Amino acid sequence: MDGKTLARVVAVVFVIVAMTATALEMSRKGDKPVGEGQHTPAASVPTPLRDGLRRCQVLGEAALRDDGCARLWAEQRDRFLGLENASGSSTSEPAASPSPDAALHGAR
Repeated sequence: MDGKTLARVVAVVFVIVAMTATALEMSRKGDKPVGEGQHTPAASVPTPLRDGLRRCQVLGEAALRDDGCARLWAEQRDRFLGLENASGSSTSEPAASPSPDAALHGAR
């Protein structure tokens, strides 16, 4: 056998193995892993924070002027960043973020 023929045979065998593995994996799709039982997804569990954020989403641009939405966004940001205020209590004041101009002028 020359090199080209051997390479073609190897390629055909590889494709056949790949197709067989794909077919086997697709046939197992209905099986559930052993440790997985029925559970409620986290997104379907109602929480006050999630409900408040949905309300702010519905408000649209008016949410920018709503103090409650600013508080919720600050709490969500703190939870995302893992800050200590995210222990379940709402923050009383939204954290003031420095403006980009202040950062540029303050760096002199």
